[in-house]
Amino acid sequence: MIGIALTMFYTLLVSISEHSNFLKAYLIAGISVITLITLYSKSILKTYKFPLFICVSLTTLYTFIYVIIQLENYALLVGSIGLFIILASVMYTSRKIDWNNG
Repeated sequence: MIGIALTMFYTLLVSISEHSNFLKAYLIAGISVITLITLYSKSILKTYKFPLFICVSLTTLYTFIYVIIQLENYALLVGSIGLFIILASVMYTSRKIDWNNG
């Protein structure tokens, strides 16, 4: 369900941007999908901590993607550096996880 909601972002973005400017379409699509996924996660998990984390993560991700799109000439450079930082952060955070005890 969450995967379908994530793909709906692009469908909403394209369809709304045909009738409005890109920033407005991006905001509407982003806020809609982030709200949908956060509320769905809250209803499934019955807590606030992880759905809040999901909300903040998606907001950060969609903001990062918007900035990359706006940079045009430097999009590849900034995107590559950003992905490297994200990968390094995930590797650093997950280094002490005991993968053998599940």
